[in-house]
Amino acid sequence: MKKKNKVFIRCSLDGFIADQKGGIDWLDSIPNPDQNDMGYGEFMEGVDALLMGRNTFDTVLGFNIPWPYEKPVFVLSNSLKEVPDKLKDKVKIVSGSLSKILEEINKEGYVRLYIDGGKTIQSFLKEDLIDELTITTVPLLLGSGIPLFSDLPKPPLFNASSSKILLGKIVQSVFIPNRS
Repeated sequence: MKKKNKVFIRCSLDGFIADQKGGIDWLDSIPNPDQNDMGYGEFMEGVDALLMGRNTFDTVLGFNIPWPYEKPVFVLSNSLKEVPDKLKDKVKIVSGSLSKILEEINKEGYVRLYIDGGKTIQSFLKEDLIDELTITTVPLLLGSGIPLFSDLPKPPLFNASSSKILLGKIVQSVFIPNRS
């Protein structure tokens, strides 16, 4: 099976994944009465595990809901030393260079990874380690907040693989890096 690092994320029209205070309530600004998962379920079927940053992990823990992931989760952190007891069999902390982390996760049999979290996605992009980028754009301007993208040493070019309109207002596009 081919190794693949994939992103599935929502952002504002001006490219933010959270507001200035780290809030994400605005993600629900478009009514979704039928609870359309916007392709998330299908996306999750195509991954073996998740690799998320510490801030994203803390955000998920703050939802005060049962652990939402059935697949293994790796948390990228240099400061976190342990996870809550109830998650010890579901979450593993990893640190070090991205290439070493990926090598270790891949050795465990997880080769199709969901990369999540702003700083984590940015780090993967800087090292050209993203193979597919699904961005769901909520047509709202936040003006400031936590950006999806940051400075890159060499701006990568992507090819649009698909694009569709969801809920009559939200645009979801899939991009594949142009590595030719």
